Amino acid sequence: MEITVCRAADVALLDQCIASPGATSFHARRFGRQERGASTYLVAWLDGRPVGHTELRWGGCDDAGVRAARPGCPEINALTVWPATLRSRGIGSALIRAAEELARERGRTAVGLGVADDNPRAAVLYARLGYLPLAGYVGRWSYEDRDGLTHKCVENLTFLVKELV
Repeated sequence: MEITVCRAADVALLDQCIASPGATSFHARRFGRQERGASTYLVAWLDGRPVGHTELRWGGCDDAGVRAARPGCPEINALTVWPATLRSRGIGSALIRAAEELARERGRTAVGLGVADDNPRAAVLYARLGYLPLAGYVGRWSYEDRDGLTHKCVENLTFLVKELV
């Protein structure tokens, strides 16, 4: 397995292998933020195929309360391993370690991530990797499906932080 920073040429393959639920490519939006310097989009590859990704958002969590509780803490966002049969094989952990290393290289002293309250499996992984709870918050986002309908998503999350040493 290899972890790389997303390139423009990777976006179409990501769309093909790890599809976005909406009409607009999540991958293209994440790559666009990377191009603007707001994030770094990491992709996990196995045998030439993308099998996971995460976005390290340099400005931190979208939630103002979380940002106020831990200013300057970048957020590991949208961590995904796909297909599900590849989970629990170290791909997610490798993506997290790569994001942590990028944060260290930029002089950051901590990194955080949100975990859904109904995702105990992920919470166990993050705890094992040294992430501790900071604050609860409500995540809100929306997407437009292929029929043009907007779907609003609301999720209860806990923001976890790891000190980088």
